[in-house]
Amino acid sequence: MQSRSMQRGKLVTFEGSEGCGKSTQIARFLALLDAREIPWIQTREPGGTPVGEKIRELLQFDADAADLCDESELLLFAASRAQLVRQVIRPALDAGTWVVADRFLDSTTVYQGVARGLELAAVKRVNELAVGDTRPDLTLLLDLDVEIGHARAIATSGGRHDRMESQPMEFYEKVREGYLALAEEEPGRFAVIDASPEVDEVSASIERVVRERLLMDA
Repeated sequence: MQSRSMQRGKLVTFEGSEGCGKSTQIARFLALLDAREIPWIQTREPGGTPVGEKIRELLQFDADAADLCDESELLLFAASRAQLVRQVIRPALDAGTWVVADRFLDSTTVYQGVARGLELAAVKRVNELAVGDTRPDLTLLLDLDVEIGHARAIATSGGRHDRMESQPMEFYEKVREGYLALAEEEPGRFAVIDASPEVDEVSASIERVVRERLLMDA
């Protein structure tokens, strides 16, 4: 059996709508990896590279993006991800480092495809161009009632609401439905985690899944 240092790293993605608790649960997951002495890096989307961070600021907070068309939004997210995959994610995985991603290609499928109503086949092609053969080993979907999640997101935004937090509630309903549909299509990759209980309980659910699917020999 190869030593851990010789093994390819794992790509673990966290997905979910606004206010689902991704940031908190990612921090706890990273602590789990530390306890196992597993090397890791964390990424976020959009962002994660100098170019990606500029795209993030544009997409989320720049007033000039207020009337951004849906197709432009899709391509900007994909541009950030393409740079992130080639500059950060692939080299880390090749070096045996785990990559823990705050959003990845499923966000684009759901937000720009399902919720924005863009043609899903076109969104899929853009995603494939952006990530190539770099796919998650495990996607943890934090599922939460949209009204609760939206309220949480607004409460923790510090008064700086981004474009996504300003969408109507119907938009978030579509996001949640889109995520759950993806999870049903790919049960081998997705794990749906109920994000409504207390933080410790959610963390325990995530740890169980990770132990069962990725840490069997760790």
